[in-house]
This record gives sequence, C-alpha cells and structure tokens, in this order.
Amino acid sequence: MCGIAGIADFSAQDASGLGTIAERMAEVIAHRGPDDSGVWVAPEGQVALAHRRLSVVDLSPAGHQPMESASGRFVLVYNGEIYNYRALAAELSALGQGFRGHSDTEVLLAALEHWGVAGALERSVGMFAFALWDRTERTLTLARDRLGEKPLYWTRRGQVVAFGSEIHALREVPGLALEVDRGALAAYLRHLYIPAPHSVYRDVWKLEPGTFLTLAADRTPAPTHYWHLRDAVRRGRESPFTGSEADATDAVRACLADAVRLQLQADVPVGAFLSGGIDSSTVVALMQSVHSAPVRTFTIGFHEQGYDEAVAARAVAAHLGTDHHELYVSTQDAMAVIPALPQMYSEPFADVSQIPTYLVSKLAREKVTVSLSGDGGDELFGGYHRYAVGQRRWSRIAALPGPLRGLAAAAITALAPESWNRFGRALGPLAPERMRSGQAGQKLHEFAAILRAADPAGLCLDIVSAWKAPATALPGAREAVSPVCSNWPGDADSFFQAMMYVDTLTYLPDDILVKLDRASMAVGLESRVPLLDHRLVELAWSLPSHLKARGGETKIPLRRILGESVPRALWDRPKQGFSVPMADWLRGPLREWAEPLLSAESLESGIGIEPQVVIDTWQRHQSGSDDHHDRLWPILALQAWLTADRG
Repeated sequence: MCGIAGIADFSAQDASGLGTIAERMAEVIAHRGPDDSGVWVAPEGQVALAHRRLSVVDLSPAGHQPMESASGRFVLVYNGEIYNYRALAAELSALGQGFRGHSDTEVLLAALEHWGVAGALERSVGMFAFALWDRTERTLTLARDRLGEKPLYWTRRGQVVAFGSEIHALREVPGLALEVDRGALAAYLRHLYIPAPHSVYRDVWKLEPGTFLTLAADRTPAPTHYWHLRDAVRRGRESPFTGSEADATDAVRACLADAVRLQLQADVPVGAFLSGGIDSSTVVALMQSVHSAPVRTFTIGFHEQGYDEAVAARAVAAHLGTDHHELYVSTQDAMAVIPALPQMYSEPFADVSQIPTYLVSKLAREKVTVSLSGDGGDELFGGYHRYAVGQRRWSRIAALPGPLRGLAAAAITALAPESWNRFGRALGPLAPERMRSGQAGQKLHEFAAILRAADPAGLCLDIVSAWKAPATALPGAREAVSPVCSNWPGDADSFFQAMMYVDTLTYLPDDILVKLDRASMAVGLESRVPLLDHRLVELAWSLPSHLKARGGETKIPLRRILGESVPRALWDRPKQGFSVPMADWLRGPLREWAEPLLSAESLESGIGIEPQVVIDTWQRHQSGSDDHHDRLWPILALQAWLTADRG
C-alpha cells in the first residue's frame, strides 16, 4: 500500500526538471507511504516517476520503488498488493525468471515484462494502481484493479501527462490550470461523491476500475477494459449456478476462505475491523479459523443510541476469541475530525461515515499495519434495505404504461410542494392522513419522480439521490453522469439485480472504497477487502437471486457461513449503518461551524450555489420539522473543500 505520482512530457529531451516536480507531487501524499520514498528520472528524458512506500511485503531495500525490470526496459511505480504473487513467482521461475527479493512489486514487474500488460493483469489477483514506463517504446501505461480498491487520477494537457494516487498531487504541476467542474459538483450533490471517470476538476479523470490506459506522444488516450462486471453478469446468466443453497454456501465459503488466506500474507502485523455485523464478522471468523494466534480486531463505539456497534462487536469477538480493541469516542472526538476532511479526501466527499472510518483506522494503526474489512457484502449479496424497497416500488409502477405514469407525474408536479401542503390543510379531516403532514407536498413530488422512472436504473438513481434535482442548488450546471448506469445487461424488470449492479460499479468504488482508502491511508494503514476478490464477485453473480436474498432474508450465503462459527443471536439484528448522528449535530454542536459556511455571502463567493435554496433547507432543518442533513452535509463538505482549495 503506497502512494504513486509522476509526470511525462513527451516533447521533452531532458527530464531533470520533471524529477523535482515528481518529488513534490509525492511529498503531498507522503501519508500514504511513510516508510520510504523514491524518484526515478528517465535518462532518455520525458518522464519522472515517484513513490511513497508503506512497507508490508519484503521490508528490505529489495522492495524499493520506482523499480526497474531485470532487463532495464521497464520501470514501475505501484500501489497495492498482488495477493497471488507467490503463485505468479513460481510460474515465472519455471520459465527462467530470477528474483532479487521477495516483494510482490518485483513479481508484478516481471509478469508485465513477460506476459504484457493485459496478460499480467488477467493473471493477477489483488488491489492495485500502477504506472509503467516502457523505455523502448516510450509509452506510459496506467492501470487500476478490477473493483476500484486503489485510486488513480490522471490528466493530459497537450504532450504533458500527470498522474497521482490523490488529486492534490496534481496541484504541484507548474502551469497545470485546475478549474472546478460544476457538472461534476452537480453529480456530487446527487450522490455525495463524484462518479468516475469524472473528478472535481475539468479534464482530470479517475481511471475507471478494471482498465488500463497507454499514453504516448502520438496516441489518443483510450482506456481499455481488461475486466468488467458486465461480462461477469453475462457469464453468470449464460452459465448460472445450478446447485442447492447448501452447495452455494460451500462454494462461497471456499472462495472467500481462499481470499482471506491470501490477504493474511504480510511481513507486518495484520488485524481486522469488526462491527459485529454479518460481513465483518464472517471475515473475522474465517481469519480466526486459519490464524494460529488470536486475530486483532478493532471497533469504535458511540454513546448515542442507535449509533453504537461496539456492544455487538464485543460479543462476536468474545465468542471467536479475538484480541479485541475498542474505543468509545465522544461527540467532540468525532467532530474534531471534520476540519481535516477536505485535505484527507482531496475532493468533495460527503458520506458521513467517513468520520468513524477514520477513527477506527486510527485505532487499528496503533497495533497493526494491515487491516481487513467486510466491505462489499451488501453489493454482492443484496444486503441494502433499499434493494427490497426499490423492488416493491418498481413492481407497483412497472405494470402502468409509461405515458400514463408520465401524465400522473406531470399532474402532481404542476403544483409546488407548498401548494399541496396548503391544499391538504384546507381539506382538514376530509384529506387522507398522509395529506395532513407538513411534508405532504415533498412526498408527492418524490412519488412523481418515481413515476417518471423509465427503467430500474432510473428508479435506482432516484432512490440514491440526496439532491434529486441538483440544478436547484447549482443552477446552470450540466450534471456529469456515470456511463455505467445505462448498461445493465440483465432482465429489464429485475430491480434487485440492477441496483446491485449499479452500486457495484458506482457507489462501491466511488464512495465505499474511497472512504476506506483515504481514511486508512491518512494514518498509514493498509486496508484489504476479501469480499472483493474478483473470483468471489464472479461467483456471486452466477448465483440466482433467491440464493442471495429472499423472504426478507439477505446475504444468505454469508449468514450460513457465519452461523457455523457464531451463534445467530449475536449477529442477527436489524442492519445498522456505520454512521454518526449528523442531523442532531447540525442543530447542536456543529451549528456554530456550519452557519458561516451557509451564509449568503459565503455561498455566493464560491462556484455559484443558489443561496436561498440552501438557506431555506437549513432553516427547515433547524426548525426540527424536517431532517435535511443528507442535503446539508454535502453542501457543507463542499464549502469546506472550496475554502481549503482556495487557501
């Protein structure tokens, strides 16, 4: 786990100046690799590569980066882990390849030289982002892992290419104008994150998961997919799993156990985050089953009711016999993290669970250098509550002809929400109970948006939107969209499957994995995610829906596996998000911090946010009649980021 950065100027003859730039780029992401650093400048000119190292496998100088291949043709900077590197090394050794050390970096570099980029990527099991310079062809290749666990930003301006693990590394490139993209910010207000391939800056891109990109003086950038979830879904439909529920459990157990076994490999202490929920408890149970000593586990607790997972985690840890560590944090402890978030995330990001994720990472780093997490189980096995809610909604409206739904939606939105509220009050007791609510108009407009959904992906978008109409807060912005949402390859009426698919391609890499990567890397902790081993992902998509969730029971294979090790009473409880009481904080201890950021003067001096819409939302939230923290927190996070960016 490391940080990488670099710059190429295909028109340059001397790269000595580029080395200084690359060194500065790496310095601003030094938190990602506190153990070592290195810069390589091409003698032939044109490129400089920089690296910050968090030593995890082969702690010796033999793992130093940037690393040159045995032939001297290729130079690599790499962030992540190749979990099957020992198997690849054995295969390469049989072909006559020698190795100086035992790092996965050296194995990856040899694989790239022997099999080419596509061949090496197809053989690799892991999480990674890398840059490879070919000294013969004078090409720079960027690549990212299949599910998007490791980040990589890049930009090309004429003959100059710059890249980095985090976007603020690019700010160190002289003359690189970075202009905020209002369309990306409109998407951010909807999703709470900026969907790939977009970033907060125009013409700065996130390399999409499962792709590589080769850049040269005379080559137009065109990312190539070496793996795509769409293909895994299609293969799953063409050759579905035909066994019983017990067979599915056995298959998932074997695959996940192998992923856990591979991800326990390290030359430093390894532990796990433990929330006491199904996903993290299953991972920890499998870790403990193959670990000779008690696994170190970590959780944080909150005193606020409804936000404390520590009690459940403690019970699971006690049953499994882990070396458990917990920390109860105060409201003040949690809120003290907020000023550091703009720098930590480097572009606007507003998933409030970023705060506890940082705190549990900080706790874990006191004891271990690597920590496994249970992320990914909801997306693979249908764990989110919104999947069932969306399926019910889609089933109700799908039978109605599209034109009829459109007419009904138009009739509803012909009146403003407040007009519907007044109408309900005027009818008094004659109105349906729902019409007497102060939020009746808002609810009707939300229902109209549901009616307008043309397909499951459209309904999915509505359900996940914080600001359902971002243009009301950011007028004139043309919202950037993710290209994956319209590419669902499954049955048109399967909302459950479609939403899992979209989440795996968007919410998972652009929210969940960003949150985990930045929070853990901020404290020099490597986070690993066994449930996102691509072999398990492909297996999960071969399972029929009823083997993943049915009758109100979700994540069926994981529940069966966990039940073999931990009594059901310890983990079978309503799903609880890993979050903080942001709604209450904004009315109380965070109000003094928030109000200056939401003043008309502050909003108008930024990137064109409509002040009155935001101020009205703030006032309704403060009145206690509505809960708008999901709309206010992204505005506040954006304002804080803009303040830091201008500074």
